[in-house]
Amino acid sequence: MNAPNPVDKDLPLKEDTRLLGRVLGEVLRAQTGADGYARIEAIRQTAIRFRRASGPDADAARQDLAALLNPLPIAAVLDVVRAFSYFSHLANIAEDVHQNRRRRAHALAGSPARPGDLADALAKLRHAGVDLDAIAGWLGDALISPVLTAHPTEVQRKSILDVEREIARLLTWRDRTTLTPDELAELAFRLHALVLELWQTAMLRLTRLRVKDEVDNGLAYYRYTFLAEIPRMYASLERLLRAEFGVAAVAVPAFFRMGSWIGGDRDGNPFVVAETLTYAIRAQAGVAFAHYLDEVHRLGGELSLSTRLVTPSAELSALAGAAHDTNPHRQDEPYRQALIGIYARLAATARELADIEPARRSQVEAPPYPSPQEFRADLDTIAASLAMHGAAELTVRRLEPLRRAVDVFGFHLATIDLRQNSDVHEETVAELLARAGVVADYAALPEAARVTLLARELASPRLLHSPHLDYSERSASELSILRVAAGILAQYGRDALQNYVISKCQSVSDLLETAVLLKEVGLAMPGRLSVNIVPLFETIDDLSRCGTIMREAFALPAYRAFVASRGDWQEVMLGYSDSNKDGGYVTANWALYRAELQLVDAFREHGVGLRLFHGRGGTVGRGGGPSHDAILAQPAGSVSGGLRLTEQGEIIASKYSDAELGRRNLESLVAATLEASLHDAERLGGRAETYFDALDRLSAHAYAAYRHLVYETPAFLDYFRASTPISEISELNIGSRPASRGASARIEDLRAIPWVFSWGQCRLMLPGWYGFGSAIDAWLAAAPDGMALLAEMHARWPFFRSMLSNMGMVLAKTDLAIASRYAELVPDRALGASVFARIAAEHERTLRHFLAITGQKSLLEDNPTLARSIRNRFPYLDPLNHLQVELLRRYRAGATDVRSRHAIHLTINGLAAGLRNSG
Repeated sequence: MNAPNPVDKDLPLKEDTRLLGRVLGEVLRAQTGADGYARIEAIRQTAIRFRRASGPDADAARQDLAALLNPLPIAAVLDVVRAFSYFSHLANIAEDVHQNRRRRAHALAGSPARPGDLADALAKLRHAGVDLDAIAGWLGDALISPVLTAHPTEVQRKSILDVEREIARLLTWRDRTTLTPDELAELAFRLHALVLELWQTAMLRLTRLRVKDEVDNGLAYYRYTFLAEIPRMYASLERLLRAEFGVAAVAVPAFFRMGSWIGGDRDGNPFVVAETLTYAIRAQAGVAFAHYLDEVHRLGGELSLSTRLVTPSAELSALAGAAHDTNPHRQDEPYRQALIGIYARLAATARELADIEPARRSQVEAPPYPSPQEFRADLDTIAASLAMHGAAELTVRRLEPLRRAVDVFGFHLATIDLRQNSDVHEETVAELLARAGVVADYAALPEAARVTLLARELASPRLLHSPHLDYSERSASELSILRVAAGILAQYGRDALQNYVISKCQSVSDLLETAVLLKEVGLAMPGRLSVNIVPLFETIDDLSRCGTIMREAFALPAYRAFVASRGDWQEVMLGYSDSNKDGGYVTANWALYRAELQLVDAFREHGVGLRLFHGRGGTVGRGGGPSHDAILAQPAGSVSGGLRLTEQGEIIASKYSDAELGRRNLESLVAATLEASLHDAERLGGRAETYFDALDRLSAHAYAAYRHLVYETPAFLDYFRASTPISEISELNIGSRPASRGASARIEDLRAIPWVFSWGQCRLMLPGWYGFGSAIDAWLAAAPDGMALLAEMHARWPFFRSMLSNMGMVLAKTDLAIASRYAELVPDRALGASVFARIAAEHERTLRHFLAITGQKSLLEDNPTLARSIRNRFPYLDPLNHLQVELLRRYRAGATDVRSRHAIHLTINGLAAGLRNSG
């Protein structure tokens, strides 16, 4: 008897992709005409043939593709670029819907929990002997916080994102409902209309984003996902804890909160000033209040309980009486009366803190709430009263999520971080000291003298700033922002602004300079600090010294007193982006791991709790990759205080624009952090030092190879600027921040985001792998049998396995054939050929050694889902790359008209969407 054919679990994905492709084709035929559609279709089929062919057939297909694309006039180019870009956008939608579909199928089938699920993490902890008390104790001190940042990689406009979310909703409706013929017709009509709307909506902005726009864009994800899904995640965790440990009740504290850099991060961004920080906090508060007001209004509609049938608590009756609601229809409905009063108080608070007028008028007058705790107390009164007369079930749907939302979001929504570069702090403090007559040239002092001077200033009650003196524009702006920060703490509470991040932190004096500036606005005084001072260690050298710097800081009585005032917790931020640009992929990853080990030891010696803040970007070259695996790959003890991590650029949209996917990502973050904190996921035992020694050697070899190419090769900067669209990316209106720090064109001063973005566009992805192949060659030359150890490390060590897994993903997206065409853009042909030959040789070494260590026969053998996604996307990316090269050639030859520039920017947008990571 023949075995039944296996079910193709990806068949619904293929059907969705075909459906959206067909709708796009219909729109293209109508909008570009028969000739335009025929042209696009011929390019599509030729691109697919090029991808599927090999040898001479591939060369012929490539020539055919070039013949179709190179002669295109600019108007036709724009249509082709937009068509292939939108296919990538629609493919992303289909894949995201399919992820939700597969997760739902597992749930319906009763499948076991999978890695990344909260249920799986809790089961592993219980199996390892971790009891509920240990988990509860950890949750009581821990903080997990995704921090949204605004960076110039968010290429998707909100207008387009909103349309695409509606397309996803329709596909989900189609998937989960049996539709009538009329409903199917309606679905087809709506999909066509939405794709038409996409086609007639400009992909690119006319002007560069302002910080205000970035604030507004970031807040959209609270409406999409966070406001609803974070309370649900808490409820899910409490339910799973009860089930796993067999207890009747569990109350989880508010350990998971949102953070934001948008509006407070002024490192390299001259457009972040006091007014933008004020706008950010008021806009955030507006989103929180709009949610609360809506939920309280809906709750009032639901809680129609009558005193003729139930007896509320005395506290609830008092709350109802305090509302002074005289409507005769509600005289026997105390819950509605109480909520009338709560709504009025909320509305008054919203006017005061967010400067907004609620959509629905208050029916009574009431004073504002002095803090979120008083609002929460009123909600608690309602919940307790409902429970008293057997109606506790009525709290589950809306009241419980609302109470949890107040715990998490308060009146501020998200904790805003301040960030500034240590060089700016030094200049500002130097000016204050000079104008106050303390020291004429602070910058000339050695480190020890700086520390002594700053410690003396911190012990003095005297302020350095005088209202009677004039200061530079920069110093005045710095102090102005800090005054606004002090006002935010006073008005919105301590959770509204908790952290001050110091970029390029390299010494103890960098920490103390920040404290001196905070002292000027009352946020620091002897023995007390009102915000956390968070050093950010970024370069390879800084990472190697971070443990020493923190030991020296803790040994200083003034700084140790500051830490004590913050509950003996100190946060440290580690920079993934600049460390990679500085030392390459292998060395950056290993330097970060070694830095964490240093910090764990230093903090343990001084009795200080360590909380790490991971500055991870979207791409692997900037610390990206699956967050769950990355957290489990951290060294033992480094996640004990929870963690914060940045969510950057287009990754925010891919993770959190869909509520179901968003909740999955949030739960995965919590699951991994719980597991890494309370259970030794590494289990290296006596092999640790052997593995560490191997990585020390590999890192040294990889560092030498990377630095030799990027920083020691003559004219490499010329190669980079000519063979990538870095200049054109700098012009794109996708972020408020300049591409470089200052006017310098050096690689050292280029921001890491456009650096990685550029290598992704030309399909080399160099920051995600270069140096690994040379490192393995050198390793094997010294230890011919060393491959066995590397294979063992890959099998046993989560860090090494995660590092290679992320590298494999980058290698799978790398395409040397396409990258070679970008190398031809280098005016100096000899330079272009020689540098590209070195890169190609390193790629061959890296790929060969990667497969040997992992035991894989091909890239992504262990991730067939991603392999399928990349395989299906490449035919739609190839024409975009081909056209981008042709457009760059024309543009640099003088075709600088608006449409040509627009077309280049469209290819950048389309490739970023298709690769699903850009910077």
